[in-house]
Amino acid sequence: MRHGHSQANAMGLIVSSPEQGLEGYGLSPKGQEQLHERLTGWHLAAPDQVFHSDFLRTTETAALVGQHFNVTPHPEPRLRERFFGDYDQGPDPAYADVWAMDSENAEHRTHGVESVGDVSRRLIDLIISLEQRFDDATILLVGHGDPLQILLTAASGSPLSEHRSQPPLAPADVRPLIFAR
Repeated sequence: MRHGHSQANAMGLIVSSPEQGLEGYGLSPKGQEQLHERLTGWHLAAPDQVFHSDFLRTTETAALVGQHFNVTPHPEPRLRERFFGDYDQGPDPAYADVWAMDSENAEHRTHGVESVGDVSRRLIDLIISLEQRFDDATILLVGHGDPLQILLTAASGSPLSEHRSQPPLAPADVRPLIFAR
């Protein structure tokens, strides 16, 4: 699940560093409404466990989900936003520049950006550790758009450089994670 619309979304701002994202840029009123609508119309199995990025916008999202399903959410730093390096705190149209570089090389770290490969590896590591800990549990991961799109790409078996070919997750969107065999 992607977090609901955030204050950073409303401002058109990239917020990817823990220094900014852990305590700032929580959900906007629009994001709270999106989550209310998503939870009211929930169509998947109810989660037994909820893990979330420790950024404020995902923490607030997970808290609303946890209240709805009577589940205690757990912070998980491996679900953090992809770090966008020099683009952090800049205007969000710069995402397109990073994604263009991603399509050429999924391991690039240009301008201090966390590589698509690194994001994929940290999220796959998380999935493996959760599957080892929780047998047959329905686990909801609450994260950020780019990392979740990268995870869905990895799960599909597609090249990581094609992560922007995946349909993007809208704020408060939820998708099942299915690994290609």
